[in-house]
Amino acid sequence: MGMAMTSSPQPPPPPRRRRSRLHSATTISAPSANPNPNPKAKVIPLLSDVGRLQSATPTPTPNGNPSSNSKGKVLPLLSDVGSNPSAIDYYSRVASNLAGAGRLGDFLIAAEGLRAASGDAGFAARINWRLLSRGVVAALREHGLPHVLEFLRDADRIGVHATVMLDADASDAVAAACRQLLDERIMAEFVEAIEALANCGFFVKGIVDPMDVLKIFVRKRDTDMAIRYARIFPHSQLLLCNTMEAFGKRKELKHALKVFGALKDQLGGINMFACRSIIDICSHCGSSVQARIIFEGLLAEKITPNTHVFNSLMNANAHSMSYNFSVYKHMQKLGVRPDLASYNILLKTCCNAREFNTAQEIYEEMKKKEHDGILKLDVFTYSTMMKVFAEAKMWKMASNIKDDMRAVGARLNLVTWSSLINAYANSGLVDGAIEILEEMIRDGCQPTAPCFNIILTALVKSCQYDRAFRLFNSWIEFGIKVSLSLEQKGSLPDNFTFCEEHPGTNGGTILVVPFRPTVTTYNILMMACGTNDERAKSVMNEMKRNGLCPDRISWSILMDIYGTSKNRNGAIQALRRMQRVGIKLNVSAYTVAIKACVESKDLKLALHLFEEMKAHQLKPNMVTYRTLLTARSKYGSLKEIQKCLAIYQEMRQAGYQAYDYYLKELIVEWSEGVLSSDGGNRNFYHLDRKDERNESFNLFLEKVARFLQKDVDQNQTVDVRGLSKVEARIVVLSTLRKIKEKHLLVGRAVQDDLVIITGHEKTSYTDVETTATDVEHAITAVLTDELGLEVFVGPESRPPVSSKLRAPSRPRRPQGMIKITVNSLNHWLKRKSARDVQ
Repeated sequence: MGMAMTSSPQPPPPPRRRRSRLHSATTISAPSANPNPNPKAKVIPLLSDVGRLQSATPTPTPNGNPSSNSKGKVLPLLSDVGSNPSAIDYYSRVASNLAGAGRLGDFLIAAEGLRAASGDAGFAARINWRLLSRGVVAALREHGLPHVLEFLRDADRIGVHATVMLDADASDAVAAACRQLLDERIMAEFVEAIEALANCGFFVKGIVDPMDVLKIFVRKRDTDMAIRYARIFPHSQLLLCNTMEAFGKRKELKHALKVFGALKDQLGGINMFACRSIIDICSHCGSSVQARIIFEGLLAEKITPNTHVFNSLMNANAHSMSYNFSVYKHMQKLGVRPDLASYNILLKTCCNAREFNTAQEIYEEMKKKEHDGILKLDVFTYSTMMKVFAEAKMWKMASNIKDDMRAVGARLNLVTWSSLINAYANSGLVDGAIEILEEMIRDGCQPTAPCFNIILTALVKSCQYDRAFRLFNSWIEFGIKVSLSLEQKGSLPDNFTFCEEHPGTNGGTILVVPFRPTVTTYNILMMACGTNDERAKSVMNEMKRNGLCPDRISWSILMDIYGTSKNRNGAIQALRRMQRVGIKLNVSAYTVAIKACVESKDLKLALHLFEEMKAHQLKPNMVTYRTLLTARSKYGSLKEIQKCLAIYQEMRQAGYQAYDYYLKELIVEWSEGVLSSDGGNRNFYHLDRKDERNESFNLFLEKVARFLQKDVDQNQTVDVRGLSKVEARIVVLSTLRKIKEKHLLVGRAVQDDLVIITGHEKTSYTDVETTATDVEHAITAVLTDELGLEVFVGPESRPPVSSKLRAPSRPRRPQGMIKITVNSLNHWLKRKSARDVQ
């Protein structure tokens, strides 16, 4: 019976497995309708091949072993993957070959199926990393970086950490693709790529220095992308702090604050280092108010700042002595111990506030702490105190600081010696300053050009111009000669520079230290030229011959000298020469040129330069406005006065403090100019530069300014109701001045009467109540007595009223209106025209 039973038909044997020559990996030929034209080529199976391979596997025999024919090898079943380690090896090799051919999608499908069948990810360790790396490089070359990133994300999801398995060549290829995005400034895709690689475990820090990328975002002012990129890395806190400081160096305070906020959110609180950094940035950007807000935020959250935060806050507010001392007291109240930097900042604050006595008290307290071993004073402390005494012209106290330094063994540096020289120079002791300079050389400190410049500046400030030139020429030709003993010469540092050495007395030596002038040195000499523009130009030419290029300050000094010497053309030529040599004009250069035009009484050119400056997107500063406003006596015509008033209003709109004294002077001088006497009755106004108490009068001047900027209308009625005598006088005289300007320009006679409405009300000016009668009498007085006009009071035609008539014993009822006849106006205009011609 056993012979009668026949076995079921056997499936065709599977293709023979062939060992890869490169990687010894087994490949399987997939069944296909079309035979492989190249029998030697390697054929890679699809996931569908895995199913067909399973169905083609021989049926197992009763002993559990699959049957096979004599010519083929038996494939393991996919269902055996979970219990057969050899099956995992087999199908892992299949997946590796898929990856090696660049078929990353098929690799993922195969890997995911194997993981589902095996129930764990043990197969991942059996993936051939060389084939996987080769496939990633091929896919990167054919499909680009996004395709590879998608593969890495999906591989990581199914437990194949491909980024860890990549070899050096594949990792370098991925990194190079990322750097290409960066070079092409495709920043959004670059950040997305770095994020994807970091999530997959790729070493992204080695692709490019993170700070180089963050600096690009800083230049682009892209705060959001900078924060997003920094948070990719484990050391994101340090990167965010560095990004914040990079914004601060560019004075982009708004962006720095945004990064600081992101840093706080990430930490869940305030980091003291970050807090100190942002306060320093506020100081660098000149926003002490924002620094105070950040500090108050710390206190509001019950956080005690450390000493470094307090020091940064006080340094940001070094210009405010009261605030800094309140911070210092609060520091002591919280139990935070001040260090040497704290006291140095307080000294700096006193120096800025010119509170020399307070600075000396702090210095004495610091010396006491040093004696007790609590503090150790440094060179900055001594240099600050020398600067304090130098500005106070207390040269003896500054010299005592030098003795204190030598008593404790501290060596004076360049800054300390410069401050000491400045102390003597500011006190007018030029010879003493030169002796300090020689002592500095004996001490082994190499003098620089600023040390010599301090002495020359002192001579210029004291108007010793000739001595400044003599001393400069002596230094240039002979240098500065200093006698040194052998011991002093031996203590000189190796890098000390001298040009000559001569034997001295008692075995000593004489050193000749060279003097190398700078552009600043020649600028000082140009200021020593006074009003001699030719000599100043000669100094500038000498500067050029010595290989130095005049800077913006040099040209500004030359223009100022031209202006002082009333050489307007020279000043303008210097301004244009600045442009030709490539120096970018700024507000200061234009202001100096405008000043030169004003001093030469060329108001038209000054206004032209003012408009040119604004056309170049340069904002005038307070000095520019004041230079034009102080030229008020040069404004003669209505158009000029209107331009000046427009400048005044522009200054107010720009946020600068109102100098109403100039506006008073301008309006009064122009309106009083209508009178025959020079300057009119200026005492009537009681003008005082310091008298700015009456705000209502200043507001009135603003109204007058707007009135004068309107076009002239000879038929207008002047309404002075509610005005004081001073205000009414200005309005009436301004109206007559406008009529006169119009007559001179057009040459046509006035056609109508001029009516002035005074009303019947009372008005209050300062503390004095003014009645309409007083206003009426004041207007009548100036019109009849000073201008000689024919005036009628009241609506009816009455004889002319003269202010010299005796006032009635009882106050008369105000008539409410004053009329100047057309004949009187035309006669007055003819007389004015004839007088102007003469």
